[in-house]
Amino acid sequence: MSEPLFPEATLPALRAELFEVPTQERLSIPSPSQHRPRFLLLYGSLRERSYSRLLTFEAARLLEAMGGEVRIFDPAGLPLPDGAPDSHPKVQELRQLAVWAEGMVWCSPERHGAMTGVMKSQIDWIPLSAGAVRPTQGKTLAVMQVCGGSQSFNAVNQMRVLGRWMRMLTIPNQSSVAKAFAEFSEEGRMKPSAFYDRVVDVMEELFKFTLLTRDLGPYLVDRYSERKESAEELSRRVSQRAL
Repeated sequence: MSEPLFPEATLPALRAELFEVPTQERLSIPSPSQHRPRFLLLYGSLRERSYSRLLTFEAARLLEAMGGEVRIFDPAGLPLPDGAPDSHPKVQELRQLAVWAEGMVWCSPERHGAMTGVMKSQIDWIPLSAGAVRPTQGKTLAVMQVCGGSQSFNAVNQMRVLGRWMRMLTIPNQSSVAKAFAEFSEEGRMKPSAFYDRVVDVMEELFKFTLLTRDLGPYLVDRYSERKESAEELSRRVSQRAL
């Protein structure tokens, strides 16, 4: 074992009582959850023959075949962000599903080099925090896109940025289906291809990461800066009550 680089170092800027050393023991779950992993799937198009919806259905079938419990949110009727109160039924449905889920799949067409407004609106309606609840923090995420032409990764790259902002654990693998119109049968089923094989890969990886992290999400994303902020807020509240 190598010697420490700073054996006598002090950390004067650190709140020692809030500093936690990560340990292997904290990453061990003595009694892992036994229920089926729960997945929420979102797609980004309202077209009658929406390839992002068809690809989402294929992903849902795979997750169910692996033993997962799946819900697919229909974005039809969801108002634009800030265009209706939070009490709107579609907003409440989406938010409740986000809390329920342990992992998510986001699947968007690429339009004008970006994800669609339909996709972005759904993500925008999910709050980063709602009181003490963080609906997405520490949950797993897989991103997929469909392309009308050659393969592109603009939409999945954007969704990765949003997943990070929502404090989600976005898996390394992803799917981008080029010329999606040629990849589905008239009945709406995806044809055998390398694109389909990649979707299987992505769902397998999402399932594994969800099993691995779903009981550890709060610990994995627990942060010193937020523990410090919470401690300071508590101190301010106590001080105000004493006045």
